[in-house]
Amino acid sequence: MEDYQALADAVAAEIAAGRLRPGDRLPPQRRFARQRGIANSTATRVYGELIRRGLAVGETGRGTFVRAAEPRPEPALAEPATATVDLELNFPVLPEKSALVAASLAPLLRPDALTAALRPTGVAGSAAAREVAAGHLGRGGWRPEPEHLLFTGNGRQAIAAAVAALVPRGERLGVEEITYPVVKGIAARLGVTLVPLAMDAEGILPSALREASPLRAVYLQPTLHNPLGVTMTASRRAEILELVAAQGLYLIDDGINGFLAEECAPLASERTLVLDSLSKRLGPGLPLGFVSAPPALYEPVAGAIRSGGWAPAHFALEATTRLMADGVVREIEQAKRVDARARQEIAAARLPVRADPRAYHCWWPLPEPWRAETFVAAAARRGIAVTPGAAFTVGAGRAPNAVRLALASPPKDVLAQALDVLAALARTTPEESGVD
Repeated sequence: MEDYQALADAVAAEIAAGRLRPGDRLPPQRRFARQRGIANSTATRVYGELIRRGLAVGETGRGTFVRAAEPRPEPALAEPATATVDLELNFPVLPEKSALVAASLAPLLRPDALTAALRPTGVAGSAAAREVAAGHLGRGGWRPEPEHLLFTGNGRQAIAAAVAALVPRGERLGVEEITYPVVKGIAARLGVTLVPLAMDAEGILPSALREASPLRAVYLQPTLHNPLGVTMTASRRAEILELVAAQGLYLIDDGINGFLAEECAPLASERTLVLDSLSKRLGPGLPLGFVSAPPALYEPVAGAIRSGGWAPAHFALEATTRLMADGVVREIEQAKRVDARARQEIAAARLPVRADPRAYHCWWPLPEPWRAETFVAAAARRGIAVTPGAAFTVGAGRAPNAVRLALASPPKDVLAQALDVLAALARTTPEESGVD
């Protein structure tokens, strides 16, 4: 082995041990040469080898930096599998957009800006943050009033705060009969009883809402519902709003997927909390949740956020405000709208799924003789993780014989390969697949 390769191995070992971390700047090559007692040309070859291995990246005029580790390779979809292709979690990340985020956040890392960003913040953030967020969250002709906005650490905390503020312990919250599983966990922790509301292709049935009384509030995902992909029509939205007002209920509109269907306005009213988040718009590693609360509900929700410990971190608030103000989030959202449609085309070409072409997820009613839990186990043996319909079911009713497929996480070629495997699996029987 040549000397420069041995030196590269030594630096690689320091990176693997964590003594050199992602983002650390390596010494200038001349200094590295002096420290190691080698020629400048050898130092150049060491740095070139580190870059070739993907352990470092050179930036013109700035130097050479330790690079974040590449993601683990996807499994080969063979049985048995130890790793999984993740079709359960739905957090779309576009690595090619990371440079935009880095450029926008660079000024925040100056010592004076960083010192300010590391201070505590309140649930209302700053006037500047509220103005930027209000301009960004509007859709379908609706725009929140900046003074009505509250911030949480993430979207799940926004849901928890909304439920805590509106539904006292022991009382009832109406939800779609197939709903976001996190709501089930939140309700259980808060001592709230969930009441499933029957649905059709447009969302909850008005008749189901009328018959469910007494309720304190209703939680809905009216746009690109998770997991069914249903989006309420304008007429259904108007009817639901009229019923909510007539029955004296409160409404929680979770718009987590709304940015993928920006023409759809939320179910905003004087009795509605409109929730949103940046986790799917931007990425789960830099989250921020939003609650648009009408005046009568503002203080109860603010108090729930404070008492629950759900206030945002100041750094996350400052960082995401910059990304929204710079147009970075808008650009990433647009790219994700294109990406989601491409992934839905991959799914539709392989499986008889029910889906909105704008969504990052789809619903697959399984063929006989398969049952959802058995199919999930058989898919797992082939290295693919999917979610059974029972995870989304509320109450004691029979779970739908279906699975939800989250399309966002794998590279597109791996997604296509995984869906081909699932399609082939569905053409067999549980006995043939080796799952009893």
